[in-house]
Amino acid sequence: MSYHKIVVVGNLGRDPEMRYTPDGTPVTNFNLAANRSYKKGDEKVEEVTWFRVTVWRQMAEVCNQYLAKGRQVLVEGRLIANEYGSPRVWETSEGDPRASFEINAETVRFLGGGNGDGGQQEAPAEPMTEDEIPF
Repeated sequence: MSYHKIVVVGNLGRDPEMRYTPDGTPVTNFNLAANRSYKKGDEKVEEVTWFRVTVWRQMAEVCNQYLAKGRQVLVEGRLIANEYGSPRVWETSEGDPRASFEINAETVRFLGGGNGDGGQQEAPAEPMTEDEIPF
């Protein structure tokens, strides 16, 4: 048996997008930017890692309704790797390397306001198995 979990805090890069599977199951996707800053000598370095998050069922509907670009969230879930077990990697037109990390969310917590009281909201997502994913 193996187990892995990833926890990421970041801000939505754009509004979430919701759709339905052929059997009517709601699924929502959003991009999450996790920022890290550190000093390298006298220079301050900003590093951004992007994640594509997939949320299923009732939590998909909640995320679609209440999240918007810029909103801060905490996502718990598992990384989805390509057939070789690694993230998708490519180069920009300028030749800079890029990678895409995908998360199948189990929990999404809304952070830092936007819900009227500035508090946190949490609802568990029901993860789908590999066989249930229609794409």
